[in-house]
Amino acid sequence: MAIGYLVIQARIANDAVPLENVQITILDDQGHRVYGLTTDESGETPMVSLETVAAGLSLDPNYVGDPYVSYHVLAQAVGFQSLYVENVPIYEGETAILPMALLPQQDDARSGEAERITIERPAVAREGTRQQEGPVAEPYILRQVVIPSVITVHLGSPASYASNVQVAFTDYVKNAASSEIYPTWPDAALRANIYAIITFALNRIFTEWYRSQGYSFDITNSTAYDQAYVYGRPIYESISAIVDEIFNEYVTRQGQNAPYFTTFCNGTTVTCSGLSQWGTVTLAQRGYTPLQILRAYYPNDVVISQAQAVTNVLSSYPGTPLRRGSAGLDVQNIQNYLNRIRRNYPAIPMITDASGVFGSATEAAVRKFQSIFSLAADGVVGKSTWYKISQIYTAVARLAELDSEGTQLGIGTVPPSSVLRQGSGGNDVLTLQYLLNVIAQFYPGIPSVTQDGVFGSSTRQAVIAFQRMMQLGPDGIVGAATWQALYDIYLNIRGTLPETGPNPAYFEYTVQSGDTLWRLAQRYGTTVEAIRRLNGLEGSMLYIGQVLKIPTPTDYDYFEYTVRSGDTLWLLAQRFGTTVEAIRRLNGLTSDALRIGQVLLIPNG
Repeated sequence: MAIGYLVIQARIANDAVPLENVQITILDDQGHRVYGLTTDESGETPMVSLETVAAGLSLDPNYVGDPYVSYHVLAQAVGFQSLYVENVPIYEGETAILPMALLPQQDDARSGEAERITIERPAVAREGTRQQEGPVAEPYILRQVVIPSVITVHLGSPASYASNVQVAFTDYVKNAASSEIYPTWPDAALRANIYAIITFALNRIFTEWYRSQGYSFDITNSTAYDQAYVYGRPIYESISAIVDEIFNEYVTRQGQNAPYFTTFCNGTTVTCSGLSQWGTVTLAQRGYTPLQILRAYYPNDVVISQAQAVTNVLSSYPGTPLRRGSAGLDVQNIQNYLNRIRRNYPAIPMITDASGVFGSATEAAVRKFQSIFSLAADGVVGKSTWYKISQIYTAVARLAELDSEGTQLGIGTVPPSSVLRQGSGGNDVLTLQYLLNVIAQFYPGIPSVTQDGVFGSSTRQAVIAFQRMMQLGPDGIVGAATWQALYDIYLNIRGTLPETGPNPAYFEYTVQSGDTLWRLAQRYGTTVEAIRRLNGLEGSMLYIGQVLKIPTPTDYDYFEYTVRSGDTLWLLAQRFGTTVEAIRRLNGLTSDALRIGQVLLIPNG
């Protein structure tokens, strides 16, 4: 038989926290155990090979069977609810990457139950009708097109009471493409379909198709109205690589900036006025380019446009890949991000190159990051690697920030006695919003809210989503039962969250030309005296090639904070019980100027 491949990744909190020692069991369609695996410190299993059927069957629109073999995967870990994913499709020559985001266990009574996810057949193989309706947006009604960092997906038809999930836009596109078509199709066919999927989603977002109708989501996963999406399904390496390359490109009419309404269907059992999914295979086999394929189904003046910005990232891609020999602020930012990510993913080596200089240590860290997150491991920070580093850094920094906010709020183990509803305000509302935001990191059905101490409509929607998840009366009012459930989930999260904060006590650094103890202390957030003491130095003399031990600050020395509108060093010092000078010294600042999105190290106490 033919062979396909499978990798499992057990990570939670938007990939901020990898789960080590998760026990993975892979079963065949008869329930027989095929593999028993354990995740490593990056939350990943080794790649395994699995028998399947010939890839050529997936190129034949008349083939009546499934051009893949399905397997089932069970994940189990202490303190977490077990997760069972059934009907994982394995294609010849393709690597399936299966995310398994285990939920913290809620109580002992449910410890024997496993959350179950069932993978349906790809939409291209289904016979249900597609009635995709939407506006062909005119450029004058549309604000500038940027790529959203997240998209909210409704897991059902528009008017159903199904849950919403917030997912990274790139992850959504990879999932939708893996749910719609076969990953074994020719490259040009895959690209044409992925362009249609990206553009369809952007049209829904930027015309506010659902939100203008009063819904709280951007798109549904109903193929009758939108495009397929299966929460928790595997994505495929061929699809993933293309999405990483073109995620900020979309279809538009020449001279316009609006995402075209790219309707599509399979073109065999279901026909439509838009793109034929099976037709793209035929055209690709004839040598058509992706743009030629798109023009065969949409107006002949459609072009591929590129959005220049992505929302909620710390800084935009500089436009030129960073590689060994590059230097400057962009390199320094990437080094800082990777060294922070390393505290959650210790397999990434410490960067010991000079700050802002892309040397061999930076390249090694980039390669390992790329390997962990299923990117081409070339050691070059191109567009896809830049935004993935930004995405993961934002996730780990957000968790650290929430942890420090909890300390400042004084979250204990006893819930407040107040009853809160829309219109309430004060410290208890801040506590409520904080708890919701922590829980939202681990439960994608709970939306994040602004922590402003005001119980507005968005806080009410988050409370209702939480109450539905906990099978409480979804009235949006926070009484004793809802408070207790919030605290139970929060304390379970804190109790099961793996330790990812502390750094090693030191790392080794080879002295280079121009280095001094003072410069090394400033660069790595320590002191001259600490370096002297760790290395047994009596003076300040260094020599090129000398290997020094550099102390690494621990979580107890500082936490990270992302600057927001209105922040000043004085306000931050007052808020967190430190001094302006201490913040300046820890961050190597020479002035009081701050910028929104800047990440500061804040001394504890």
